[in-house]
Amino acid sequence: MMTARDARNLSPEALEELRRRAVAAVESGSSRTEVARLLGVSRKTVGAWLRAYRRTGEESFRPKVRGRRPGEQLALSPAQQAWTVKTIAAGTPDEHDLPHALWTRQAVAELVNREYRILLSPATVGQYLARWGLIDEPYLREMMRARVTAVVPRQRAVAAVDEAWIPEAEVLWVAWTLPHAAPERTGATRKKNLLTGFRNYFGDVNVLQAISNRGAVFFQARVGPFDSAHTEGFLVRLMDQFGRPLNVIICRWPAEHHGILRAWPRRHSRRISLRFTLN
Repeated sequence: MMTARDARNLSPEALEELRRRAVAAVESGSSRTEVARLLGVSRKTVGAWLRAYRRTGEESFRPKVRGRRPGEQLALSPAQQAWTVKTIAAGTPDEHDLPHALWTRQAVAELVNREYRILLSPATVGQYLARWGLIDEPYLREMMRARVTAVVPRQRAVAAVDEAWIPEAEVLWVAWTLPHAAPERTGATRKKNLLTGFRNYFGDVNVLQAISNRGAVFFQARVGPFDSAHTEGFLVRLMDQFGRPLNVIICRWPAEHHGILRAWPRRHSRRISLRFTLN
């Protein structure tokens, strides 16, 4: 007895030829059972090919691209994604009983697993963060590779900061962004993300994000702008994370909130040093 082959394992060209032969044979008077036996496929498969041909003609012979529509392959549903972003924006991980001071890929993975019993790899979480528009990791890595560390601040609001570089301190590149309003870095059109579509639902989401010399990304998000307590708390959490002082390079910061930067070095003498990129 001939075993029916799995036609799904054939190349697109071979599958198209097999479909044509099967339909031609049946249309010429052969039975579906006989054609299935001769070609080594199931009678059910021959019947499906014949019905498709009679419905769509020649188009039925060409194999369709397998796979799901964009978005269907995601582990999290739109509702689960929306909940995750809203939870991230509602507070830091420790406020949600997670053992992390700031959000990281690992912290988000643990949040999702606890809530939905879905395991996400750090790489997958990174893809979600980019999809949601929360983290602009390519920008942070670009700033880190540029190694811009000695630019004098031009704004009067931050003219009083201490620019002395602290020996043995952790170097961090820090940015304050508004994801739903940020244009694509190519300068063409605005990139759509989850926050764009749910802006009315989330409100104005702001994100503080930092990348270390080792490429680790830490962030904090909230609805509405950060105040001086929030931003200072972000740096304190970073200092606790690394257990050492910080040499902070500000890459992106809203102009109307530059005044917040003045208090950090004075309040944390010898623990925080600020410098600025040209952006």
